[in-house]
Amino acid sequence: MNDNRIRDVRILESQNLLSPEEMSLAFPASDAAAETVLTGREEVQRILRREDDRFLVVVGPCSIHEPEAAYDYARRLVELRRKYADRMCLVMRVYFEKPRTTVGWRGLVVDPGLDGTSDIARGLRMAREILIKVNEIGMPAGSEMLDPIVPQYTSDLVSWASIGARTTESQTHRELASGLSMPVGFKNATDGDVQIAVNAILSSRQAHAFIGITRDGRACIMQTIGNPDGHLILRGGRNGTNYDRESVTQSIALLKKAGIRPSIVVDCSHGNSQKMPENQIGVLLETIRLRNDADRPLHPLCGCMLESFIETGSQPIAPDPADLKYGLSVTDACLGWDMTASALAEAYKLLGNKRLSPSSSMSAGKCAAGEKAVK
Repeated sequence: MNDNRIRDVRILESQNLLSPEEMSLAFPASDAAAETVLTGREEVQRILRREDDRFLVVVGPCSIHEPEAAYDYARRLVELRRKYADRMCLVMRVYFEKPRTTVGWRGLVVDPGLDGTSDIARGLRMAREILIKVNEIGMPAGSEMLDPIVPQYTSDLVSWASIGARTTESQTHRELASGLSMPVGFKNATDGDVQIAVNAILSSRQAHAFIGITRDGRACIMQTIGNPDGHLILRGGRNGTNYDRESVTQSIALLKKAGIRPSIVVDCSHGNSQKMPENQIGVLLETIRLRNDADRPLHPLCGCMLESFIETGSQPIAPDPADLKYGLSVTDACLGWDMTASALAEAYKLLGNKRLSPSSSMSAGKCAAGEKAVK
């Protein structure tokens, strides 16, 4: 006997979704898109494993809210990806979910209309279409994994993933990362605590079993083998920045103490930029200088993240989304395109000043047969 007094008391309604498999059949990855995903994953893996001495730069909008602006940005960025490919590996930030401390717009997947209607079915379709088109032009995508179900709909089109500062301590997200098919970066906590992220990396490298959904949408027990490409993202915190020499040295020591070969990406935004987008440029260049000053070129500082869009700054979500300014973030303030292009050009020059070693002569993006992952 069904007793509505004891279940779903606060559920207004439920709506059916296409299963992940049905969604991928409706919006399949083309051969070109799939090749970009695989190439991007291999490049990032090799950089994190320090088999490739190029510098990883994950750059793009704080969040995607309008497809045409995202495509415009991707077309611009892919040209720089090709231009700087001998020293840098550029991956585009394609973020569809936004964690919130209290309330606010939660991203394209949850609210694609920017109007509070929460048309998640439409949001998932839009996210998948955007990822396909970005990859089809040869631009690998990076994204934050927030909702544990969403990756079944989008992760086959993602080359690099992050777990945010608010969710790094979550067991659910550590288990999720252990089964993802791409490298995953864990951010330090919002208060700046790095040990939490180190613990997350350790956990995600282990095998896990947890409740999830299959490709056809059925509840199941997921059993994972662990992800060897978990790495640390330093994003600063309430107490200040953490991309300086002392902070990086301390983070390397924590990783080594945990038995993890250090691989660190510096988030140039958030606490490290003090929420001022222009400050990201200084963080990027200082990170590269610190890397260049190291005793050996394959330094644990593997890359940086930048929040960048077509226009500088941000804007509030308007009552009528048609009134929004094109190419301007509706979440965190971003660097504009001209400043981004200039910063990447300067970074490219700085990277040319590093000392070389025999291992750096290996062809970028090539993986020798039988190579083993460095764990």
